[in-house]
Amino acid sequence: MTATVPLPQPGTPPHRPRHRWLVAIIVVLLIAVPAGYLVLSAYQSRDSGKDKQRAAAATGLVWQWPSKLESRIYEVPVPGGSSYVAHYETNSWQRSSFYVQFRTSRRGLERFIEEAGGDPGALREGVSGVTGRQAQTVGWELDAPGRRYVGARIERPGERPDLAVTVDVTSEDRLRVYAVSTVDF
Repeated sequence: MTATVPLPQPGTPPHRPRHRWLVAIIVVLLIAVPAGYLVLSAYQSRDSGKDKQRAAAATGLVWQWPSKLESRIYEVPVPGGSSYVAHYETNSWQRSSFYVQFRTSRRGLERFIEEAGGDPGALREGVSGVTGRQAQTVGWELDAPGRRYVGARIERPGERPDLAVTVDVTSEDRLRVYAVSTVDF
């Protein structure tokens, strides 16, 4: 007779504490962070297209501050503290123009003219900075009765844009500035 030899029983494995909560946190982070990034990117992408579409569809003044890029390209430094800021851009094969209107103080006007490369003393009454045709493009009425206007043109050398400025000085506290920066190609 053959004796049956019992098979050795496997020993119990050493005790290892389970870190299920740690594994769960890692899995959630590995899924949630990329998913959150995708949602945020999609949201920003949708908004940027709408802004560009709104700017391209503009047919008149847009009542907001111009972008820093527009201000730099056309060299129109709207002074800080200005109010009622509006702008409009037109483009063609021969010429691009940037129209800006804002209210500012006497000091703000001086700073604007100096940063634009002009002399504040060059503003003269009776001088037409912004032409009638330019004013008509955006609906400015720069010959209103009972109002006083001063103007100047800042001719810049080379390829830099020229700047036409007309200022309504009827209210000494809050001057209305109308400026058109033009680049000819």
